[in-house]
Amino acid sequence: MMIKNYSLGLNTEGFCHVVDITDLVQERIVESGVSTGTVTLFVVGSTAGITTVEYEPGCVKDLEELFNKLAPPTRDYHHEQTWHDGNGFSHVRAALLKPSLVVPLEAGRLRLGTWQQIVVVDFDNRQRNREIAVQVMGE
Repeated sequence: MMIKNYSLGLNTEGFCHVVDITDLVQERIVESGVSTGTVTLFVVGSTAGITTVEYEPGCVKDLEELFNKLAPPTRDYHHEQTWHDGNGFSHVRAALLKPSLVVPLEAGRLRLGTWQQIVVVDFDNRQRNREIAVQVMGE
């Protein structure tokens, strides 16, 4: 079994910025030489998450509206009492979405549906340089 580790760098805008990383992940899989196995993706940091969606403008807007209802940026968060950094909502949103994702690999390709892409969602209240840890495992 091979295990290959990579890192993806992203510049994000915050405030529910959704970035499609599917092609970047597939490039790392090809580079790894792994044909059958899994890829594990992990967002380094506590104010972003990762998931799969149909990456199109309507779905992106729906995600933003959903998170604004679930954890509005205007609410008073206990996190603010400690850090006073204005991003309590981003920590709550990231905890709901989660920081990692595992996708199976078959014949050296991500096993995704036709309309399914891997996206990182940055919830912070400012621009960020994000790191995504990518671990490809298999044969």
